[in-house]
Amino acid sequence: MERTQKRGSVLAFDFGLKRIGVAVGDWENCLAHPLETISGDGNDARFGRIAALIQEWRPTHLVSGLPLSMDGTEHDISRRARRFANQLHGRFGLPVALVDERLTSFDADLRLREAGVNWAARHSSARKGLNDAVAAQQILQDYFDHAHSAALA
Repeated sequence: MERTQKRGSVLAFDFGLKRIGVAVGDWENCLAHPLETISGDGNDARFGRIAALIQEWRPTHLVSGLPLSMDGTEHDISRRARRFANQLHGRFGLPVALVDERLTSFDADLRLREAGVNWAARHSSARKGLNDAVAAQQILQDYFDHAHSAALA
């Protein structure tokens, strides 16, 4: 499908065992924005919040980060992230794309530092969620950039 045919919003997720960062973007602008971080005990609370976000933003599809080792191999968190992506598809019936998320948390921390957020604030439990949402933004922006490059090829 060509980029010009894609329309609507896209939600992206940075899956973690404690928190899930969320970002939103749309095909018209191909720009991703951090939205929020979901935390909570149990899948019911997490997927309840995701359901509310899907209801609000009405995305055409979803993107989820796939954590890989630096050499590209999968590990335990990779398998859990794949399971999360499969659950998103199963629960909401939307297509889900997986995106290599290597170094997105590092990049998110760097962006926050460049924005003037000091180390203590970036790594405090209250602000850690901001890092997750910015990591989801990077995952979604990488997805848009790759899709745009593929459409031009």
